[in-house]
Amino acid sequence: MIVSGDGAQRSSTIVSAGEALVDLVPTEQRPLAPLAPRLGGGPYNVAVGLGRLAVPTAMLTRLSTDAFGDALAVRLTDSGVRTDLLQRGDEPTTLAVVTVDEAGHARYSFHVEGTADRLVADPGDLDAAALAVGTLSLLLEPGASVYTELARRSAERGVFVSLDPNIRPALVTDPDTVRGRLDALAGVAGLVKLSDEDAAWWGREPEELLAAGAGAVVVTRGAEGLRAFTTAGVVEVPADTSRPVVDTIGAGDSVHGALLAHLHDHDLLTRDAVADLDADGWREALGFAARVAGWTVSRAGAEPPTRAELAGDGATP
Repeated sequence: MIVSGDGAQRSSTIVSAGEALVDLVPTEQRPLAPLAPRLGGGPYNVAVGLGRLAVPTAMLTRLSTDAFGDALAVRLTDSGVRTDLLQRGDEPTTLAVVTVDEAGHARYSFHVEGTADRLVADPGDLDAAALAVGTLSLLLEPGASVYTELARRSAERGVFVSLDPNIRPALVTDPDTVRGRLDALAGVAGLVKLSDEDAAWWGREPEELLAAGAGAVVVTRGAEGLRAFTTAGVVEVPADTSRPVVDTIGAGDSVHGALLAHLHDHDLLTRDAVADLDADGWREALGFAARVAGWTVSRAGAEPPTRAELAGDGATP
């Protein structure tokens, strides 16, 4: 248990809220290669990553009762993620068809109409230390409004909110509404994690997000590494290149999960603690996230490492 700013006791669990889907990934790097199903979705990958790092984690989403939904639920359990917040329905599972270029970079097309994850119901107030939101779940109604209201309400109650926009422009039908939603969430977030592509689409510089109220902003820059923007300045670390890149599926999600795991491990899951973290503290946090992402991109699909794997290569567990 932890004690929040309002003096109330609260669970140390991190809740990852949003879509869980199936990526259909080519088995070879050639046109019309056979596709293999891999379980994913940004918030789902964050939950799996946290669970594998032995952080108390729960997943909030609506899963289909089809075979894909069953497989998604089993993988959460196998990864150490609590499933008591899962909702189920007979709608189909969201599918993402993935293409991977010669450098291993992934591109997606989505099949989202009438799927289960966008029909999530508000679970009420969460007993949690942190709530992570983002990706498709903040684009597709009616779920987008549910997750946005849950995050706003959670922040008011002292729950640490972490936002990863992970924008998919092809699914954005009303850019002004989406940007307004992201602006509102950034203003109450302890952490905003985004890619340089996200920042360009959003049209917000990291310094603007800090001024709006975010505790800190971490920008992923692919092979260029990670950069944290804080009230104390900017901190950078390089990407972990100790392993060859197979594909980049789930790389940003691994960074998001690893940052939350590090903050959890060091009792830093409050906006004030994140805002006050010094440059050395951010180098340690970013370095850990880079190592976790380096493991993830070294194997096909979103397969983040466990604590034991990190310890085995000499990384700080």
